[in-house]
Amino acid sequence: MAASVNSTSPSNRPRKQVKRCCRNFVTFMCTQVGVGALIVFYAIFGALAFMHIEREYVDKTALQVLELRQNCSQRLWNITEEHNIIDKPIWVNETNAVLQDYQAEIARIIKNGYVGRSPAQIWSFPAALMFCLSVITMIGYGNMVPRTPWGKGFTVIYATFGIPLYILYFLNMGRVLARSFKFLYRSMHDCTEDRSYDARLEALEHGSLGALTLRKKIIVPSTACLWVIIFYVLTGTIMFANWEKWSFLNSFYFCMTSLCKIGFGDFVPGASLTTAADVDAATQKLREDIAADPNELSELQRITDQHSKLAINFIYMLLGMGLVAMCRNLMREEVRVKLKEMKEDTKLCVEDTRL
Repeated sequence: MAASVNSTSPSNRPRKQVKRCCRNFVTFMCTQVGVGALIVFYAIFGALAFMHIEREYVDKTALQVLELRQNCSQRLWNITEEHNIIDKPIWVNETNAVLQDYQAEIARIIKNGYVGRSPAQIWSFPAALMFCLSVITMIGYGNMVPRTPWGKGFTVIYATFGIPLYILYFLNMGRVLARSFKFLYRSMHDCTEDRSYDARLEALEHGSLGALTLRKKIIVPSTACLWVIIFYVLTGTIMFANWEKWSFLNSFYFCMTSLCKIGFGDFVPGASLTTAADVDAATQKLREDIAADPNELSELQRITDQHSKLAINFIYMLLGMGLVAMCRNLMREEVRVKLKEMKEDTKLCVEDTRL
């Protein structure tokens, strides 16, 4: 019997190791670091997938615009050739009619979704990354949308799995940042607190347990949470104003609407960035020009830093969502303590009135 048990145990050992590895992997992915890494990789995977799907879209509106422009120029030439400059009023009237038709057609095409860029220019990696972030965070900027049937179907599937993942990140990151900020606030409170003699004596009389009780009574006020959010928004305002060439008002407006998940879509970071192919072409050209003019090196550095800036913007948005969750947890704790104190005060008032 012992021999049979020993003979089967080596075969079960690899299976147990696989189970242990899977258990450790699942446990790690449920931690704050694991969830954060998972949501970053999920966004990168989505960006690459949308780039592959949507760049295959044949934009027929671009061909319509080209044909419309050629027809407009041909009609203007025919009018000019027919009337020349002798009949100026007739030429002006007919030219205005052609331009009005052209304007109406362009407005109709733009209303149908034409943005003046090819799908390869629209779906660059930074833009696709921000699109994935807007999907899983439910912001929905709306500045770019999938146009292929495969892209629309993939968006539904991507949001189905991405939104619960973001909610898990939101809750975990809120708890972690709340504990960290509470520890920092308590440490600063202990360093700056000017305790009276009676408070010190009371702490000594109760011992370490009494000191711990006093320490637990420290609650992070809501004003501290508001100051953290204000500082973070102002930091983003300066960052986006410098990088995206926005005004400070527009940059502040974007930060507030994004953190509040309004997401109008009129301001989106990365809209001015070029595609990877354009960056590579400009980089190659600048490398050839550096030998003749060393000052071009700074321009090369500026172009190559564009995508890294948008990666920082991506991290800024994720961290900002975590700070919002942190403030939510801390404010909820403060409200709970205030309600408990109010309940106790009301109970004491009722007892006093009975006496």
